[in-house]
Amino acid sequence: MIYLLISILSSTAIFVVFKLLKKNNINTLHAIVVNYFTACFCGYLLYKGAIVPSEIIQSNWFVAAIMLGFLFIAIFNVMALTAQKNGLSVASVASKMSVIIPIVFGILVFNESVGFQKITGIIIALVAVYLTSVKQKGNVVITQSIYLPIILFLGSGIIDTSINYFAPNDNIPLFSATIFAMAAIIGVILSIGKGIESKSPYKLNVIPFGIVLGIVNYGSIHFLLMALRVENTESSTLFTINHIGILALSTLIGLVLFKEKISKMNWIGIILALISILLVTLS
Repeated sequence: MIYLLISILSSTAIFVVFKLLKKNNINTLHAIVVNYFTACFCGYLLYKGAIVPSEIIQSNWFVAAIMLGFLFIAIFNVMALTAQKNGLSVASVASKMSVIIPIVFGILVFNESVGFQKITGIIIALVAVYLTSVKQKGNVVITQSIYLPIILFLGSGIIDTSINYFAPNDNIPLFSATIFAMAAIIGVILSIGKGIESKSPYKLNVIPFGIVLGIVNYGSIHFLLMALRVENTESSTLFTINHIGILALSTLIGLVLFKEKISKMNWIGIILALISILLVTLS
């Protein structure tokens, strides 16, 4: 359970860093590129064996790692577009509701347990996701560019499911590092293109934020995979607790650190989130 706790704390820290990027007027794309290079370095640093490029290319997970690297960048951009065209609440709900995809995958493909208490906990968790994510203010237009939240929902769910399915039990650091390396390469190409278009140069103040973001970003993936590899654990249970834990904790941190307003609906969502975690854990 310690791995899952560290993953939740790491993922929540990502939320805090993104808030600080906005507060300090840091170029988000540039910070994300530094983040991917840092996360890649963390993976190679934690890998205890010799790094042989030819062996990585010949591994049975290499193609999956490349595809995930593309997805990391693509879904990030879809998330940004969804927030711009449909509103932040729609983007938040779509990305977090995607937890249903790895949950269903775990139950159907891995034949994980299905009981009344567990199903009830999962349903309550989904309700909690919606209630906690939706904000009262802001003009949310769901029907506008409806394909964007659908792509975000599917893409986020596919990323979670694929990371769990393709990650090798004995090579998690190398697998994770390869994903981040591919995302970093694509990110550099995109940032160069956008830099030429907007004439926005890299600034040194991006580096420390990018490094911190990369460390917690790597931790969120690495420790989630470690938790999923613990004997007698079920992915449907872990993904539910992970997503709901991140959502509840990040909402509370937003209230305490950034003085964000939380509606009665959000508070009900947090309470339901805690109930769902209890139900799913004890099931």
